[in-house]
Amino acid sequence: MFSQRIDRAREAMADRGVDVLLLSVGADLPYFCGYEAMPLERLTMLVVPRDGDVHLVVPHLEAPRVVERPEVFDLVTWRDGEDPIARVVDLVGGAATAAVGDQMWAGFLVDLGTACPTLSFTRASEVTAPLRMVKDADEVEALRRAGAAVDRILADVQAGQVPLVGRTEADVAAQIGRRILDEGHHRINFVIVASGPNAASPHHEPGGRVIGDGEGVLFDIGGTMAGPGDVGYCSDITRCVHIGPPPEGFAELYGVLHASQTAGVVEATVGTPCEDVDAAARRVIDDAGHGEHFVHRTGHGIGVEAHEHPNIVAGNELPLAVGHAFSVDPGIYVPGVWGARLEDSVGATADGPVAMNQIDHGLAVVDG
Repeated sequence: MFSQRIDRAREAMADRGVDVLLLSVGADLPYFCGYEAMPLERLTMLVVPRDGDVHLVVPHLEAPRVVERPEVFDLVTWRDGEDPIARVVDLVGGAATAAVGDQMWAGFLVDLGTACPTLSFTRASEVTAPLRMVKDADEVEALRRAGAAVDRILADVQAGQVPLVGRTEADVAAQIGRRILDEGHHRINFVIVASGPNAASPHHEPGGRVIGDGEGVLFDIGGTMAGPGDVGYCSDITRCVHIGPPPEGFAELYGVLHASQTAGVVEATVGTPCEDVDAAARRVIDDAGHGEHFVHRTGHGIGVEAHEHPNIVAGNELPLAVGHAFSVDPGIYVPGVWGARLEDSVGATADGPVAMNQIDHGLAVVDG
């Protein structure tokens, strides 16, 4: 699997005139070699020349965490007090152009530029993103398993099985986080529990606000679950509940949101530009007079990262292809009053878009 991915990367490097691919911290690293580096100040680097052997350079103390794959890479370690940049420079050799990981620490890039003043740099994502966007059957199945796990969690919330009234957002978020792990994820990526006016902040951090009767609560949750090659694949879902009957204004707002999300999913067919999916969802909200309250793109890619390519956003003319996986998550946010978002992860297939989240899309009314 990893050797095939590296072969495809080398083809893309040749097409773009890239001599060497340098991947440090970030999702590209596990995708291509199965090793996920800790975000340390110590340098880790996968060095992929267009031709020749691949090397994984890691701090010596991290070597026990590496699953060695000699058919994919040679392991090179360095100890504290040694110069890891020099190791990488030796492996780069006479390369003229290097594609560096988008999440590489700036300090490492500065040091590489100083050590190799004639080496020009470009973004690794120009090579890697088109490859990672197209998921194979095993990757799609990993995303479906992760999606089903978070479905089970929020289905219980929708059924009123998670007490809300009188608890802080942070307390409820902690319970949801434990459940994400219990359902088979190995990492919690995020848990948003936003009640009342806090739901008008799209990336609200759950805090000490006590959830009360007669208000809406937004849940946006996701984690990472092991997939093919033990590489992690992500879940991401958003649902809203209302404690007691919703007021007319909130019910109307949610109805518009539901129609918008449905329109976005329906539009997400193979060959449709990403920006058209965004436009389909946005049009519903605009027509209902809530356009100013939809403040973000309609969606983002999902896979090894919770947010990756392709983005479902105005200006992205990329046509959807079989194997693309992405969210459709429009939101309506009225500052200081209330907010709501509805999100599924969706896969593009030859037979049409397939949502990886199957639980009820309606506004669940719970007793609290």
